[in-house]
Amino acid sequence: MPRRSVALLIETSNSYSRGVLDGITEYVRHHERWSIFLPEQERGGRPPQWLGRWSGDGIIARIETDEIAASLRRTKLPVVDVSAARHLPDIPWVETDDEAIAELGVQHLLDRGFRNLAYCGDPGFNWSNWRRDKFRLLVESAGVAANVYDSLSRNDPKYSWNREKRGLAKWLKDLPRPIGIFACYDIQAQKLLEVCRELDIAVPEQIAVLGVDNDQLLCELSDPPLSSIICNTQRTGFEAAALLDRMMNGEQIDSAPVLVAPQGIQTRQSTDILAIDDPDVATALRFIREHALEGINVADVVRHVPLSRRVLESRFKKILGRSPHEELTRLKLERIKELLTETDLSLSEIARRTGFEHDEYMCVFFRKLEGMPPGQFRQPNR
Repeated sequence: MPRRSVALLIETSNSYSRGVLDGITEYVRHHERWSIFLPEQERGGRPPQWLGRWSGDGIIARIETDEIAASLRRTKLPVVDVSAARHLPDIPWVETDDEAIAELGVQHLLDRGFRNLAYCGDPGFNWSNWRRDKFRLLVESAGVAANVYDSLSRNDPKYSWNREKRGLAKWLKDLPRPIGIFACYDIQAQKLLEVCRELDIAVPEQIAVLGVDNDQLLCELSDPPLSSIICNTQRTGFEAAALLDRMMNGEQIDSAPVLVAPQGIQTRQSTDILAIDDPDVATALRFIREHALEGINVADVVRHVPLSRRVLESRFKKILGRSPHEELTRLKLERIKELLTETDLSLSEIARRTGFEHDEYMCVFFRKLEGMPPGQFRQPNR
């Protein structure tokens, strides 16, 4: 059987797209080899001239404009979309799970004790609007104060950085403090950090900022370094390639989205703070986060604060919505899941790193909370 020829209309200028391309590469490496055509492509640019005369077998594309969509439709080839813009709503598409991203972002800021939250979005992108809408629902259900700001879209013909900066500055000045801001993606978060610096707003003490995409270069170059949600872009590319393979084999695939959940959060200085007015609860929470993986229990926590266990648990739950024991459990579970999905460490080594004397104890702990043993969880989430 001759090699199939597949074109990738995906830009290489940002870490998200490069992650998608890595996932496609991984799929091809473990399945039938494809002949890959990866031309230089600008996001949202005009359709490439070669597309009309290309005689390949399938295409994976970020379809960002009606013009690109029309050109792809004319090829009559199998196409999988990896954009949220949905210019071809009747074809298969793979995208980030934006509601799950919003859940992770809101929880990250709530975990740091913020009772004022804000969202800064770009209304020109569906994924930003979906994250914003879920943010609103989550914040309302949490009973905390929320602010939403749709910045001037980069797609707006009147866009200029100076104009956007003025709008962001006015918004930031009027926000209550301390506040945690969930930005729609890292570029927007970096802009917020720049405006905070110009306004002499302390980050994260007065305003904490969280981005999305975990663009390593962008996050580390930000001042201060930017905390960011890690999208599973490789999984997105892998799933897109798997769909295209099935289509090229003649299988009919419906247009229901394949949504890929985020992997977690890379915490850096921009959110590395506890916004808690109660100093005893703040001390307890800091101790838990610093020592949760060392096998400590609630009694160890109580010894580090001048409170009885009953008073600590009451005040802790009032502020954070959960008990010290529940916080210990949550942190241990998060770390186990992270090590299962991001490393090849043995179960015994993971148990050692998360404060369990034996891996059997960790497996019982994990099964009770997740409904499955660690090994079963690890395989599909790698």
